[in-house]
Amino acid sequence: MSTIDISGLTSVYSDFASQKANELKADKLKNVANSANSEATDKELMDACKQFESYFLEQVFKQMWKTVDTKESNDQSTSNLVDFFKDSTLQELASQSTETNSLGLAQMLYEQMKRNIEG
Repeated sequence: MSTIDISGLTSVYSDFASQKANELKADKLKNVANSANSEATDKELMDACKQFESYFLEQVFKQMWKTVDTKESNDQSTSNLVDFFKDSTLQELASQSTETNSLGLAQMLYEQMKRNIEG
């Protein structure tokens, strides 16, 4: 049996999936922000603010990760899988941090947007 090297495919998939996830988050935030001026409920507005905080934290965590000195693996497919799961883990960490109001950024953003909508 011969083995097939899928490292290039894994890398392409990982990059594509990460890019699409970020685009979907940005599009959803834009849609909710645009509808905030019309009929957005408090819950929808708070959800959008939490999504923004989560996205912001994820970007901060990714930049922090770049400063960590990690041992590079010689196996490209393993490296790509580690990158994929690292991204998933950072997304989940950002989401959980937002749900526990760790920064309070979502709450501050929500209050400011409510003032702007009502005022």
